This record gives sequence, structure tokens and C-alpha cells, in this order.
Amino acid sequence: MDKKWTSKDVFAEFDRAKNYNLQIDLYDKVKVNENFFIGRQWEGLNAPDLDKPVLNFLKRVVTYFIAMIVSDDVTAAVDPFYKTEENVVMSKILSQEIDRVIERTKVKEKNRDAIRAAAVDGDGCFYLRFDPNEKEICVDSIENTRVLFGNPYSADVQAQPYIMVVRRRHIDEIRKNLPKGIDPEDVRPDIEEAYPDEYDSDLVTTVVRMWKEDGKVKFVEATREVMLTEDAVDTGLTLYPIAYFSWEKVRGSYHGQAVIEGLIPNQIAVNTLMAMAIRGVKTGSFPTIIFNKDKISSWTNKVGKAFGVSGDPNTAVATSFRPQDISGQVIGMIDSLIALTKDLMGASDAALGNVRPDNTSAIIAVQRATAAPLELQRMAFFGFVEQYVRIMVDMMRAYYSVREVAFESEAGESIVKVDFDKVDFTGMDINVDVGSCAYFSELMQMQTMDNLYKQGIIGDAVTYLEAIPPRYIRNREKLLSDLKERQKKIEAEAEKIALYGNAVAFDREEGPIGA
Repeated sequence: MDKKWTSKDVFAEFDRAKNYNLQIDLYDKVKVNENFFIGRQWEGLNAPDLDKPVLNFLKRVVTYFIAMIVSDDVTAAVDPFYKTEENVVMSKILSQEIDRVIERTKVKEKNRDAIRAAAVDGDGCFYLRFDPNEKEICVDSIENTRVLFGNPYSADVQAQPYIMVVRRRHIDEIRKNLPKGIDPEDVRPDIEEAYPDEYDSDLVTTVVRMWKEDGKVKFVEATREVMLTEDAVDTGLTLYPIAYFSWEKVRGSYHGQAVIEGLIPNQIAVNTLMAMAIRGVKTGSFPTIIFNKDKISSWTNKVGKAFGVSGDPNTAVATSFRPQDISGQVIGMIDSLIALTKDLMGASDAALGNVRPDNTSAIIAVQRATAAPLELQRMAFFGFVEQYVRIMVDMMRAYYSVREVAFESEAGESIVKVDFDKVDFTGMDINVDVGSCAYFSELMQMQTMDNLYKQGIIGDAVTYLEAIPPRYIRNREKLLSDLKERQKKIEAEAEKIALYGNAVAFDREEGPIGA
């Protein structure tokens, strides 16, 4: 029998998981990292007379890293373990349906959000859910502070004893969908110190607790006062609907380390040096007037303004004083500190494009060598993609039932009905294929294939069509089927000619005639 959950039980586990994040100073780190990334780097400093310049080189490097990783177009393909005709057809349907979900949910755009979150906050996370009204899979990008693992010392999502997702929902939304017997007045706005909301006081903290029982994922949802689900809800899923990856893994923790963490003192030093240099220039570039108060009572810089002096005006003394110029070492130190930090982060001027393109081959070689350290993050991101693709397939199995899907076969594109309840998902394997710089590489591939075909290096149209990206040719499968059928007929005639000789006339129905 399922345990009878109470809001007290759920929030006791929530507080315990939140305390772990407080111990590793996660919430403050994320806030500081976000501020420094977006350029809010002087927050909290009370110095009204000091200029506060921001030389945000950290953002320049981080955006370069994001672009380097997300420049690869990630697609998923399902291959059957057992190559039966039914499994082959079903694997094509699943592959095309995954592409449709990825396109509809704008996952490729959200990938950038996940990589940016990992680079700045330490972790990127997707929360997948099924909308029963639209009957579609939805993908939400959420912060790492809102995902709490039951075992915070392990980063393995599917091995967790439970996972909690924290949400801040509007009070009216919650009160409309309360279980029977619960007084709407029992749901009250709250203030959660870990998730401050400065602009809205009508929000309520809710916690979704998920766990696995008998191979299936179940969940309950609660506020601090009431349960929003009467009993544990069986989702029918076998996988937690959470995809998660870290920029730099930290041993013994499910939270990773951000790329800018540890480099913020360098950014502060650069900003401080520049602020003092600006102050030095402002105070030293304009001379200070010094005059004899015994002879001149006051001084004015107004042009043509008359003022009186005591005694002989020819002996009135007034001069100017200019302090020593600031040392050139200040600007040199700023440049050196920025350059060294970028080099240590793996983003040299050549990689960022801040060089004259005199020797393009050398620049490309340097850029490739600079990008090599990002391979670990790129592979972590590819694993993240595979996670959410597997969850999508799990959701199709659990929620799609009988569904009409678009399917492109050798006969052309058509709409077919598929009973997902009867699909043998155990016989399927999911591969994540990666190609570089999707749009431009595909155009380059098209041009290369055209040239190879024109020059006769590619001898037949089937090989040519198979190498062309499918989205560029409508009914590609039908064209390939027709070409293969034509090739079979040509090969059959060639065999007859080789067997009976070129001088023999053929009757296609009766065979060879004549001598």
C-alpha cells in the first residue's frame, strides 16, 4: 500500500536537501556568477563618488564557449537491435517523431540556455512533462537551484532515491485546482529565502517529489500547508523526466563548477584598476589653480569675469599645479591580467578572432587547438541530449497510445496510425548523431556532392541522393526507391547482354530471339 504523504513529510525532505545547497553556498554563488556574467559587477558597493567601469571579459569568453559547443547540430536516431521489418519501420517512425518534438518544443534554442546555465551556474537542466490538454511533450529549462537530488553526493539522475523540483506558482493558479476538502484559504503566499521574488508577493512555493516504485516513477506535490495531490500519482514513466549535466564535475557532489567560478577575483581586480586609473586621469589631467589669498579674495574660471585684488595687480600671484601622471604600469597590468585570464580559460585572441587574418592557416590551427579542451564539455552536452531523447521516447511509450504520426517511406510521405502501447521498446537502441555547424556544413556538403557528381567521381544517383541531407529534397525516399528499381532493371538487361551477346535482339516477355 502506498504511503500516505503529508506536506510536512515533503517539506522536511525539501529543507534537508536545501540545507546541502546552503552548505556548499550554491545560492550565493549562482547569484554572484549571474551578476558578473550580465555585467552587474559593482552590486553592493557603496562608493557614490567612484566611477564604476565594467570590462566584462568573462562574458566574452563564456559566450565563445557556448557558441563553440552549440555550433554542432545534434540529432537523434533510433536503431533496432533486431532488424525485423516491423522494428525497422518503427525505428524510422520514432526517429521522425523525435525530430518533430525537438522542432516543436524549440529544443535546439533551449540547448543554448542549458549550456549557458552550465557555464555560468555550474549545471544545465531540462524538466520534461506531458501536457494532457495538448497531448504533447513539453520541455522546460530550469535552474540548478530548483532541482534537488535525494542523494546529493551522486550525479547519476536515474539512480536517485528521489528527486524534487521546486516551483514558485501564483496563488490563484493553485487555488483553482485544489483537491476536494481543502480550504483555498489554507494556501497562502510565502517567502522562500533561497528563491527570492522581488516583484511579486502572491507566489507560493510548491515541491514536486518524484521517486521510483516497482520500476515506475510516481510523484506527489505539496505546499508547506497542504498536499496538492491526494495520493501518489503513477506517471507510467520508467525514467525520471529530468536531464542534467555539469560544466565541470565536482567529485562527491551533483552540482558542478561554473567556468567563471574562481575567476571573479580577476574580474574585480581589472574593474578596480580601471576605476582608479579613471580617477587618476580625471584628477590629474586638469590643473588646480593656486592663488595668493592675501591679494586675491576669490577665483573664478568664467571667461571675461572681473575680480578685484589688493595692492598692485602686477604683483598678484596665481599659478597652476598638476600632479604626476599615473604610471603606465596600470594599463599594462590591466591588459596583462585580461590576456592571462583568457589564455588560462582557453580563449586566446586567435580563438576569439581578435587578430589580423594575415596567416589564415595558422589562425585556424590555433583555433582548433584552443577548442580541444572543450571536448569534455561537448561530450557532457551530448550525453545530456541523449538523456532527454530517451525521456521523450519513454513518454511516447507511456502517453501516446494510438496516435497519428507523419511518416516518410519509400512510397512517399503519409499519415499513419501507430499503437505505441504495442511497440517493443526493449528492442530499440537510441543513438545521438552529431554534425558540426548545422546550416553551413550542410550547404558545404551539398556543394561538395554536386561537384563530385558532376566530375563523375560519384558514379550513380543513388549514392548521391543518400549523401544529401533529407530536408533539402522532398520525397527523397520515393526517389531513392525509384532509382534503385531502375538500377535493378538496367543490371538485369546488362546480364542478358553479357550472356547472349550484343547482336541478339530481346523480347522482354519471351527471351532471346534470332541467331
